[in-house]
Amino acid sequence: MRNRFNEQLDQLHIEMIQMGAACEDAISAAAEALLKDDPDMAERARECERDIDRRERAVEDLCLRLLLQQQPVARDLREISAALKMISDLERIGDQASDIAELAPYVKDGGIGGHIGEMARAACAMVTDSVESFVKKDLALARRVMASDDRMDALFREAKSDLIALIGADAARGELGLDLLMVAKYFERIGDHATNVAEWVEYSLTGVHPQTNKQE
Repeated sequence: MRNRFNEQLDQLHIEMIQMGAACEDAISAAAEALLKDDPDMAERARECERDIDRRERAVEDLCLRLLLQQQPVARDLREISAALKMISDLERIGDQASDIAELAPYVKDGGIGGHIGEMARAACAMVTDSVESFVKKDLALARRVMASDDRMDALFREAKSDLIALIGADAARGELGLDLLMVAKYFERIGDHATNVAEWVEYSLTGVHPQTNKQE
């Protein structure tokens, strides 16, 4: 029975890695759509979002089978329940990457390519590391993801400041400025979701969620 459980747990790890990789692809495609005004990349981001939705359902089904059929012990139970929480955040990452891609035609030549590129790279790294910390049971890596959210927040503030200056210098570009602000906010929210994933990793390993500081 335990061997079967371990096989299914290994499959859960594989599914989580694949879902995280799909999120990375979605973010990268959305950034390419923005920075290069590439409609093919915008469509790629939307395809990734649909793939993420399918993977969310597959992971959810696997977690429910593990809970209902295998009767996991306390630590295993935390790991499975944390995975169920994580996939909700990963699904939202896919949604927000798709939202960024939808805005791409309206923000070309917007003038904050440096910030967008840096936020996209930071978002991809946070998603990758948060999922890897779960699979490898790496608490230190999860905590580094949480700490890196401060950098993402700082990048958002820098982008917002630039956009305020853009609108102040040319009121006619106000709509562009608002669209760009939405793009920056979506990247910032992706960072928040990756942080949430890392927090659930800490819970799965320690029994303590960093936002509640409550132990089982």
